[in-house]
Amino acid sequence: MAETCPFTVEDLQCPVCCEVFNVPVTLSCKHSFCKTCIQTHWNCTGTRQCPLCRRIESSSRPPIDLTLKIATDVFKKKPEQFMVKSVELCSIHNEELKLFCRKDAELICVVCTTSRGHRNHEYCLIAEATLEIMKELTTKYNPLKNHLSTFEKLKVTLEEMEAYIQKQAAETAAEVRQEYEKLYTILREEEAARLMVLQNERESKTAVVREKLKEVNKSIEELSDIVNYIEPIIIADNLTFLKKCKEGIKRTNCTVPEPEYPIRALIDVSPYLGSLKHGVWKRMERDVSYCSVNFDPNTAHPNLIIRDELTTISYGKKQNLPDNPERCTGHMTVLAASSFNSGKQRWDVEVAHSKEWNIGVARVSINRKTAVFPNPAEGFWVLANNEDSYWAQTSPRTRLTLKKKPQVITVELDYDRGKVSFSNAADGAIIYKFKDKFTERIFPYFAMGINEGNTLRICAI
Repeated sequence: MAETCPFTVEDLQCPVCCEVFNVPVTLSCKHSFCKTCIQTHWNCTGTRQCPLCRRIESSSRPPIDLTLKIATDVFKKKPEQFMVKSVELCSIHNEELKLFCRKDAELICVVCTTSRGHRNHEYCLIAEATLEIMKELTTKYNPLKNHLSTFEKLKVTLEEMEAYIQKQAAETAAEVRQEYEKLYTILREEEAARLMVLQNERESKTAVVREKLKEVNKSIEELSDIVNYIEPIIIADNLTFLKKCKEGIKRTNCTVPEPEYPIRALIDVSPYLGSLKHGVWKRMERDVSYCSVNFDPNTAHPNLIIRDELTTISYGKKQNLPDNPERCTGHMTVLAASSFNSGKQRWDVEVAHSKEWNIGVARVSINRKTAVFPNPAEGFWVLANNEDSYWAQTSPRTRLTLKKKPQVITVELDYDRGKVSFSNAADGAIIYKFKDKFTERIFPYFAMGINEGNTLRICAI
């Protein structure tokens, strides 16, 4: 009969209690258990996990397996129709292994409990031991699995970061080349201008020398004629000399201008080579600016677009940027690339083209990933604007009344005295002053609203 039955005795045994199924249920992973056993296991472990494959069961009430239920009922009535499962025997006593020795963590038979090797040891049924050890193992397994998941996520993040670094380096190199090309253009223009002036001077002074040379050649020709006429007379006999001396004397009386060396005829080299680099630098000042503070792209919210040599930010389309620890995502924020832990610093911020902004300073340890109210208790010393309303971000906020709407605001940091002051750059009128004690590095801080086209710019010195 065994050949005609699709199930063996082992197939009808619950893996938890090791007994024939009592109301069998089958999980989505296709493993079957007694309904009572699986519920008890889940209550002990605190998770709906399959005891065999560890997969999480989505349903808290798995369905009854009717096929197994029918086979179980048949087995209970006619067990001879089923193949008997293989029994694992004790290697020492040749008895079925039914117990678990807690001290030695070994499967034992009933006879082993009275033997010298396991006498007076604590033991229990296999099903009971399975539940206990399963609970302990699961308690240690779940944190490890979560830890593995964390590492796997970090791996993906680092791989994405590696790819972004290549992209970031390539884009930065392209911008560097572009900016240097601008400088090269200025240098080439300055070089061409100097050489053009040099060429003009060369041509004009060459013309002067050539004119003087024409005059000298004419004088040489006149004097040569006289000298050539008199020389034969001087060496002639007395009779010939006296006959021609009157004409010779007459010719020597001709007036030939004294030779003159042209003044400042050479190229004036000094304007071209003297302090050449300084002259080029002064020329470049018209096109090159310097800012004491620049935005740090690695701290910028993904919606902030940075341009103009890291001096201008504006709100725009979200960029695909890595969520590195330095990046600010709690607010539409960016920090400066430089930080301070002593001395005095000052920078100007153009706010005329932004309807909503926050500017000031923040300590290095601010919460960059979560939205918090920016006040001194959270590590922010900030001035805020919303349309035409101005606030000092104290706790609670301090409403400010300004006589003039500032276009550019000057921020001054005195780290050692714990002061941060804001003033209107146009007339120096003080807007607000913070007084505190700084214990960490301080970064210039900038934030803006989500209005399209909002722009903040750090002004050049």
